Amino acid sequence: MIFRARAPLRLGLAGGGTDVSPYSDKYGGAVLNATISMYAYATIEPKQNDKITIEALDRNERIELESKKFLEIDGKLDLIKGVYNRIVKDFIKKPLSFKLSTYVDAPAGSGLGSSSTLVVTVIGAFVEWLSLPLGEYDIARLAHEIERKDVALSGGKQDQYAACFGGFNFMEFYNDNVIVNPLRIKKEYLNELQLSILLYYTGTSRLSSKIIEAQMKNVQTKNHDSIEAMHKLKEQAILMKEALLKGRLNEVGEILNYGWLYKKQMASEISSPFIDEIYEEAIKAGSSGGESSGAGGGGFMMLYCP
Repeated sequence: MIFRARAPLRLGLAGGGTDVSPYSDKYGGAVLNATISMYAYATIEPKQNDKITIEALDRNERIELESKKFLEIDGKLDLIKGVYNRIVKDFIKKPLSFKLSTYVDAPAGSGLGSSSTLVVTVIGAFVEWLSLPLGEYDIARLAHEIERKDVALSGGKQDQYAACFGGFNFMEFYNDNVIVNPLRIKKEYLNELQLSILLYYTGTSRLSSKIIEAQMKNVQTKNHDSIEAMHKLKEQAILMKEALLKGRLNEVGEILNYGWLYKKQMASEISSPFIDEIYEEAIKAGSSGGESSGAGGGGFMMLYCP
């Protein structure tokens, strides 16, 4: 038997950054995101050879290890090892032997939530193989714990839940609690939105955890401008929700621009002269607003183009 899983990447339309601790723990966060037709894929082939083979096909990385209950986190495909370690520790209690192949449609550091989506996908493949009793909330929470605690990568909570639930969601964050509210947006509004959003790859990638660490530090040190910016981004999520539900798509670009101006105040690493130049040229060419996707610093620019 072969077991496969797939999960979608996402666009953060509003509120990004307010899902990151300690801000979300102290003030509560709100994010609006939407999944897109780009995916992470995972395939598991069970083996009987006491070996574990992991292949990241999009990155041309391959490792082969002896089957054991814990795989060392050593900088080589750590997120996938982290998933295996938790599956064995929490559910199976014994070593497994298999070949696991993965592929992601977007490059690492793209700002589309690729790392978290990959973790969700790999968990999903193990769920299928081992018939684990995990629903969407369970998988998303486990994926978040693996990334943030087990592998110690800084980041927020929205990506894992977007990958699990799919579609357009307004998400609320309170301490460890996450509530996912699916949005019922009319088809004609979605069609217009799809035709009006342009993704532009800057040709650069970045390590989002470094940018998020700077953002977290600004909250911990009570940087007034950064905290106020996050309050405004939470308001942006509510404005975007109302605009999409009511079909006021002419406001989407302005709401994105409003968020981008405040997003840049959360941490200096979020933008750069290069990114600012791209954004300014897009506005000159007719875009009404946009932002650097994800944590910022590179990857994709998302632009609303009426």
